[in-house]
Amino acid sequence: MSTDGEKPDELAGTEQPFVSHLIELRDRLVRSCIAVGVCFGVLMLWPGAAGLYDLLAAPLVAHLPKGSTLIATSVISPFLVPLKITLMAAFLVALPVVLHQVWAFVAPGLYAHEKRLVLPLVVSSSLLFFLGVAFCYFFVFGQVFKFIQSFAPKSVSAMPDIEAYLSFVLTMFIAFGAAFEVPVVVVVLARMGLVSIEKLRAFRSYFIVLAFIIAAVLTPPDVVSQLALAIPMVLLYEVGIWAAQIFIKHTQAPAEDTPA
Repeated sequence: MSTDGEKPDELAGTEQPFVSHLIELRDRLVRSCIAVGVCFGVLMLWPGAAGLYDLLAAPLVAHLPKGSTLIATSVISPFLVPLKITLMAAFLVALPVVLHQVWAFVAPGLYAHEKRLVLPLVVSSSLLFFLGVAFCYFFVFGQVFKFIQSFAPKSVSAMPDIEAYLSFVLTMFIAFGAAFEVPVVVVVLARMGLVSIEKLRAFRSYFIVLAFIIAAVLTPPDVVSQLALAIPMVLLYEVGIWAAQIFIKHTQAPAEDTPA
């Protein structure tokens, strides 16, 4: 029972033995793996591993010279590379189920004000990552490949290797997906009290320079891809400052609301 003037602990009575936590963690990992496996099986049936690779390679193939195709320099590449892409696509499709299992595991150990912070961040970070990948695939790839092919000498026949293309695609997807997480990082830093909103605003000009440096390191050495990564990062930084003010206001702990 709580004493006079003290609020009861929201998590009182919810403690579980360590073995119970391990069993629950195992069950949720199994469910996540099953979800990924089911998605993998469905994608293998339709559109198939080869169809997924053709879809992934479409932005590059559209800008290759007429008659040029991708090649495989390894004997096992035509089998292994499409299989990797199918597994990656299956994980992305099953990601909502995986995140739900993660949330269901950690939610009982969180206070109400922490749940109001964590759940929106989990959902928004996933959506922003997907948005970054989609932006890279539908906009950046077409512009980058067009720019690169415009500099290719006529005496050179471009025939990229499928493994090298997969490595390039994954690097770009991770770079853009991570870059689109800027608002989440800003919100977390501000909510944890590591930086204030005023300092974030004062850091704006430095972040613009930092965004272009990051874009120059992560993207190919062409102006198109660097601008395509740096400009969204700068805009998302402003979104993060705006979102941080809202999160700080609506996710304060009860003790923080009362005057000292």
